[in-house]
Amino acid sequence: MAVAAIELQGLSVTFGGRPILSQLDGAWSGRAIGLLGPNGAGKSTLIQTLLGFHQPSAGAARILGMAIDTDRDRIRHQIGYMPENDAFVAGMSGLRLVRLMGELSGLPRTRALERAHETLVLLGLGEARYRPVGTYSLGMKQLTKLAVATVHGPRMLVLDEPTNGLDPTARGRMIEIIRRIRNAGHTRILMSSHLLRDVEECCDEAVILRAGRIVVHCNLDEERRTNRKFLHLEARGDPAAFLDAAGARGCEIAVNGRRQIKVVLPAEVEIRDLYRIAADTGVEIRHLSYRRDSLADIFMKAMEAPGGRL
Repeated sequence: MAVAAIELQGLSVTFGGRPILSQLDGAWSGRAIGLLGPNGAGKSTLIQTLLGFHQPSAGAARILGMAIDTDRDRIRHQIGYMPENDAFVAGMSGLRLVRLMGELSGLPRTRALERAHETLVLLGLGEARYRPVGTYSLGMKQLTKLAVATVHGPRMLVLDEPTNGLDPTARGRMIEIIRRIRNAGHTRILMSSHLLRDVEECCDEAVILRAGRIVVHCNLDEERRTNRKFLHLEARGDPAAFLDAAGARGCEIAVNGRRQIKVVLPAEVEIRDLYRIAADTGVEIRHLSYRRDSLADIFMKAMEAPGGRL
């Protein structure tokens, strides 16, 4: 059985007697986990606590099976962290910076240099790698932070607002790279973002925080599959035989007039099966759509729910 990427057991964090995170529980196993919430919800505090920068006031947490209190050094060697704010050494070239971070992450000097070259070229910074990072554009600086986070081949990549401030072209490039890392299957991703679209495009799980508590955890892949089961279709022809055949397959059907049909598909029936039934019964499906609750819908419901819970 695969080890959960993140496990929380009653995790709480208090600053100056004020609770920031309160009794967080959960186990998240997705390839890419999105962390969402309004400003002040506790996203950055949770990330920094997982990385060992803050001491929990209660509870426990594990990353890839490693406890954050007793396995801190192991975690830091196996995690790549891309912070929201710039963290560069003034005057240092991209190549030198990434090589240094590779060494600090445990790579031998020669291997760190090799990996720095490989990573910067892969991220499209090959021609700029000898230039000082201070001369880079915002998009190039974001990619350099990603290079720093990935140079040592981490088992988990923690991204804090990776597309922050990027123009549409640079954002698209960043999203493409994150998805490529996810799809390669070697590195888990925990991504904090205020952009719902980023999480929806990159992640298969989403966790929404509000006022230091988890208010929603959803499997986005499952949400997408479920939403495709609620269909609205417009048909031409005599639908009687079609409705009987679809009902025999376990579909729940509601008819509005002769042509407007609403269908709830059982788990074993796919949309393509409806087209086969239509062809067999002489019905032409002219239009078909399925209900889709977007992540924005889920987020807004979480923010509006009394007490912060759905």
